[in-house]
Amino acid sequence: MKTSRFSEFYKLTAAERLQEVAAFAGFGEDEKRLFFEPGALRVDTADHMIENAVGTFQLPLGIALNFLINGKDHLIPMAIEEPSVVAAASNAAKMARAGGGFFASNTGSVMIGQIQITGVGDPHAARMRVFENKKELMALCDAADPVLAELGGGVKDVEARVLDTIAGKMLIVHLLVDTKDAMGANAVNTMAEAVAPALEKLSGGRVRLRILSNLAIHRLARARAIFKKETFGGADVAEGILAAYAFACADPFRAATHNKGIMNGIVPIVTATGNDSRAIEAGAHSYAARFGQYAPLTAWESTGDGDLTGTIELPMAVGIVGGATKTHPAAQAAIKLLDVHNAPALAEVIASVGLAQNFAALRALAAEGIQKGHMALHARSVAFAADAKVGGH
Repeated sequence: MKTSRFSEFYKLTAAERLQEVAAFAGFGEDEKRLFFEPGALRVDTADHMIENAVGTFQLPLGIALNFLINGKDHLIPMAIEEPSVVAAASNAAKMARAGGGFFASNTGSVMIGQIQITGVGDPHAARMRVFENKKELMALCDAADPVLAELGGGVKDVEARVLDTIAGKMLIVHLLVDTKDAMGANAVNTMAEAVAPALEKLSGGRVRLRILSNLAIHRLARARAIFKKETFGGADVAEGILAAYAFACADPFRAATHNKGIMNGIVPIVTATGNDSRAIEAGAHSYAARFGQYAPLTAWESTGDGDLTGTIELPMAVGIVGGATKTHPAAQAAIKLLDVHNAPALAEVIASVGLAQNFAALRALAAEGIQKGHMALHARSVAFAADAKVGGH
């Protein structure tokens, strides 16, 4: 049986680690080279991905171990420059295994397309006209992307609301689009463009913006885990973790750093799989502030016997088809390593890693302090930069 647990993995050379990862993932020689040799992203490919390309830029790619998610072992590819993140995630995942690992779920792959209509003389009545013509509007949307509709995706509902702004009342229409295994920005934006003329006719106003929202409240990923007290240091550490969480709930200055620690786990996987880290960051932080005060994306509770339960919920608009997930060869290899076969499954893995990273940070803060492990690993980077041997003579 495949397992994400390895004994003294950190003691292996980079080449030896890659051999272990390749055996786990079933990589061939070409796929191994994508991770190990420079130039996985060719400049001619990069030139087709962005404008004014002059080359490529590499980040370290590490593997987080020990992740058991919904009963399945995963190795986690993480593209990141910050020391201690990969080790912290691996250690937290190892602790979570004693409580059964991570239990994750999702709400599907529905994205929101926003259409802004200004200059509407009767905005509340116009809102009702949108609802009265919902079927026709949905048909226009699906006609703009018939392939997505044939795959079972496409527009699933149309919402409308009257919004008071400093520029007057506006009618805002939302298209709820199931983008299936794509992140979906292109599909949603295409539908919003396609339906705009009909909305102008219905409302009597002028359509302005037609764009996807990154606050993907219908595309949430959730995870929970139980951390047994004997794995993390006992009652005093548990009390410290709960106090740190209470601090973050009450103070947005603390919550910002609390959530940054979560994103330390999330962004490296998003990057490694070729997904849009800016969209994920925007969605996560806006979701954290949805009730009017910026708050933690995780919650921590005592089980009553000294163990801790952690939960996380946040928007997770990631895909496994389209964009850089298909054009970047190393991103394709990362998705193969994760062994996820649809976008919601990838979202569940990412949420689980975010929860693990948060636990690792809170435990460090509540116990020895965040700098002990972080600075020990940071010293290796400094020594290397100075062309010195760590612990040398």
